[in-house]
Amino acid sequence: MLKPGLMITLSGDLGAGKTALVRAMLRALGYLGKVKSPTYTLVEFYVISSLYLYHFDFYRFNDPDEWHEAGFREYFNENSVCLVEWPEKAGGLLPSPDIRISLDIRESGRDVSVEAGSKKGRLCLQELE
Repeated sequence: MLKPGLMITLSGDLGAGKTALVRAMLRALGYLGKVKSPTYTLVEFYVISSLYLYHFDFYRFNDPDEWHEAGFREYFNENSVCLVEWPEKAGGLLPSPDIRISLDIRESGRDVSVEAGSKKGRLCLQELE
């Protein structure tokens, strides 16, 4: 269901499973390589067939302007899929997400909330159902 032009934010506490969810998405797409957290590199890039997927992690940002300084704006376009962990660390500078995923840790596992933020996001979620 992931199509070029989608931006998906992933929110939740440390250890909630954001990177694990991205890893599962990549595996479902057929990616067999190593999937690591971009906490230190800020972004990991994957090419799967004709899909260009960028996995961002802004946890280390201390100021939203770091998003501008990193030069990431060009990655958010109609040709790529952007998965963003810790979007709140970029303040209001990110484009509006098409899908918002929130993960909460519970004693027996995780609660996951998924909400569409655009028509493109609604179509993607409808396809998932």
